[in-house]
Amino acid sequence: MDRVSGLAVNTIRTLTIDAVEKARSGHPGLPMGCADFAFVLWTKFLKLNPADPRWPDRDRFVLSAGHGSMLLYSLFHLAGYKQMGLDQLRGFRQWGSATPGHPEFGMTDGVECTTGPLGQGTGNSVGMAIAQKFKAARFNEEGFPVCDHRVYAIVSDGDLQEGVSHEAAALAGHLGLDNLTWFFDDNSVSIEGMIDLACSDDVAGRFAAYGWHVIRIDGHDHGQIEAALREAIGHRGAPTLIIGRTVIGKGSPARQGQPKAHSDPFGPEEVAATKRNLGWPEDKAFHVPDEVEALFAGLRPRWAARQAEWAKMFEAYAAKHPAKAAVWRDALEKRLPDDLGSKVPVFAPGKAMATRSASGEVLKVLMAEVPWLIGGSADLAPSTKTFVKERGSFQKGSPGGQNLHFGIREHGMGAIMAGLAYHGGLVPFGSTFFVFTDYMRPPMRLAALSHIQAIFVMTHDSIFVGEDGPTHQPVETLAAVRAIPNLSVIRPADANEVAQAWLVALGNRARPTVLVLSRQDLPVIDRSGCGPAAGVSRGAYVLWESTAGVVPEVILIGTGSEVHLCLEAGRRLGAEGRRVRVVSMPSWDLFEAQPESYRNEVLPPAVRRRVVVEAGVRMGWERYLGPEGRAITVDRFGASAPSQVLAKEYGLTVERVVEVATAP
Repeated sequence: MDRVSGLAVNTIRTLTIDAVEKARSGHPGLPMGCADFAFVLWTKFLKLNPADPRWPDRDRFVLSAGHGSMLLYSLFHLAGYKQMGLDQLRGFRQWGSATPGHPEFGMTDGVECTTGPLGQGTGNSVGMAIAQKFKAARFNEEGFPVCDHRVYAIVSDGDLQEGVSHEAAALAGHLGLDNLTWFFDDNSVSIEGMIDLACSDDVAGRFAAYGWHVIRIDGHDHGQIEAALREAIGHRGAPTLIIGRTVIGKGSPARQGQPKAHSDPFGPEEVAATKRNLGWPEDKAFHVPDEVEALFAGLRPRWAARQAEWAKMFEAYAAKHPAKAAVWRDALEKRLPDDLGSKVPVFAPGKAMATRSASGEVLKVLMAEVPWLIGGSADLAPSTKTFVKERGSFQKGSPGGQNLHFGIREHGMGAIMAGLAYHGGLVPFGSTFFVFTDYMRPPMRLAALSHIQAIFVMTHDSIFVGEDGPTHQPVETLAAVRAIPNLSVIRPADANEVAQAWLVALGNRARPTVLVLSRQDLPVIDRSGCGPAAGVSRGAYVLWESTAGVVPEVILIGTGSEVHLCLEAGRRLGAEGRRVRVVSMPSWDLFEAQPESYRNEVLPPAVRRRVVVEAGVRMGWERYLGPEGRAITVDRFGASAPSQVLAKEYGLTVERVVEVATAP
């Protein structure tokens, strides 16, 4: 490498050790080991514009090994991201800074996804690569490659040991995502010691078996790095894994190549020794040489010019293909059709219908009306009703299809969905049985943390799965997903509530939504004399009451399939002269977002006799039950038996609701 390149690489290393030393915590090893690859990628290949970090046609750079976040922050500072001054590097890992310990999407300009839990970024990058392929197929026209970029990721030994990376890599190979390149930071070190303590994988052989193109290089040789990247860009039909042999903590006399370089501050003596070893002034912290400043300053006009060329091209594209340009803009802004609510099906009473089936009918309409709605299931579409034949399947030879086939890869599905959302201009959905949210909870949590829009369509929602038994009957799962902040959870009671739930989910632009749907048929509620299904948008609403305008004696509160038990029980009690109110409460979080006046209107504080009915654990219902309320819930595992038998054995019957509501 030339002198200035060497200075730039060592600037990344010394900014890292200074920030970690000042914070007294952090992970210096990866940024020091990967500085060479990142420098070559950013200065010679990456398409970006620091002046506009959200330019739609930029390349995506994912640091899956998010613990090495100082690599990103150093690059952002050098590249000229306005937000990333030296004060932010000095504030690494401190309250209120834009430099948290692990990268967070939406907090720091340039961060493409929230990473840190190992392996998540691998799935995110696959989702981004799918997004690029999909948009290119939908929008590009001859002479107008409006979506023409690549996805790069740095992955660590830890990322590749996590199961989610296996799921994501296998699907990427199957789909032939040749716009995707991973750089494997092959340093043979983990926290407990050298990786041969627990891992002896043939990584190259594994990825070749997945259908990837594999290249081996010295991860510190700039010539080899550049040649490998050019080879990856030119290779067609498969994603590329560049295995770069690196030295963790490179430059530190005592720490390089050792486990202690991974996540320990070096201490003043080793910081000084490292700087001496790198030919760096020991008395200067956060030092950026003038030559390095000049190098990156010279790159900025080139970066800006590429975006300017794209913008000019898009203007001509919009003139020649106005309809496609309009959809592109609507997708980026997530502008839904004004009349979408009038397009969704309205289901007539008198016919029983599983809410999963109603969801499938609604989805047929929504995927046609919202062409940036894209998704599928973990090999369960016939059961979850999430395949719409008319919208086509995304495959290697047909990347414009809206239906995704994730395979039996729930964890990978969740991470890939997040990548689709991070990419921008798409609303992803993914589906499996509700009990299997345990296989994909990490990406659901990170989606909520990142404030991205994703829709999780979860069916087979209770013990009424029946004969499949307790392994497939979620009882604690509702409580578990409700506990995730910024995650909206909706459990509709009938087909018309399902339609409204989907509209709410599409409107939830800053958070993910879980739709919790039944396997078994449920009556479509006769809305004459009942509250409209649009009440779903407020989380809870008065479905029916025996005496309108009068304070009730008892309130029956249900969700999902149990609302019908409450409604029938309420009508029986009303026929006996009781003042009864039935409340459908499909969503706690939507209800909590309502004004206190509305919440008190639905659940008057003065009414202390309340009964909650839900086929899940009681946990959390205390806030709505109050001191005198009672709950009919399922606080133990289910059993293998016909659903009607389970209803009787677990007390989920109209008779039991009446009994509990009238007990002294």
